[in-house]
Amino acid sequence: MNAPNPTIELLMRHRSIRKYTDQSVERSTLEQIVSAGQMASSSSHVQAYSVVAVKDPERKRKLAELCGGQAYVEECPVFLVWCADLHRLKDAADKYTPELESHEGLTENFIIATVDAALAAQNAAVAAESLGLGIVYIGGIRNRIAEVSELLELPELVYPVFGMCLGYPDQTPVVRPRLPLEAVLHIDRFDKEKADSHLDAYDDTMVQYISERTHGARDTAWTRLMADKITALSRPHMREYLYNRGFKME
Repeated sequence: MNAPNPTIELLMRHRSIRKYTDQSVERSTLEQIVSAGQMASSSSHVQAYSVVAVKDPERKRKLAELCGGQAYVEECPVFLVWCADLHRLKDAADKYTPELESHEGLTENFIIATVDAALAAQNAAVAAESLGLGIVYIGGIRNRIAEVSELLELPELVYPVFGMCLGYPDQTPVVRPRLPLEAVLHIDRFDKEKADSHLDAYDDTMVQYISERTHGARDTAWTRLMADKITALSRPHMREYLYNRGFKME
């Protein structure tokens, strides 16, 4: 049996927090959390991300509206908008090699920036939880992403990947069950048959979890939820938005 490990125990306790106390997040705490985020791995050390910390109540209210009316975006002490950011790379190319064509529009560079932002955000999330704070990621930032970009005055080649509510928890939700490890971990080759064989049991687990969470109002299987998700037309504006921001996907 593995010895207790406080870092792993912290990770295994993660849950999304949507209710926060009135306690403010001090500037020094915010900076400590974001600094920890910066220590995440980064492709070729490009560090292709930026984060906008929104504390202004009116700006948070507007962002909550743009995210689809998610009240906790307005109610959390700090709302972090994690952005993929290639503008620094373009500026560097303009400074040192203006005679050469830069390739900031390559799909690979878009992937690098998006992954960099996600890695930094997750590092920050773990740091926040280690300090007693809670977070919830907000993909709804992409619902009306052009308006979010305008509100936050984002330059070209910067786009919001997701938002993150940050504050001190005023709830203790149950940890949401994850897929069985056997459905995720493959050794030496991808074993689809083995992985898929664990989905029925996971459906049963999630039906029970959802039923308890909703007091019997819903009891939908996870695979059914995923079928609904993949057949829905989700944010079809994203391709045009990204192109207009300079992410040409070449």
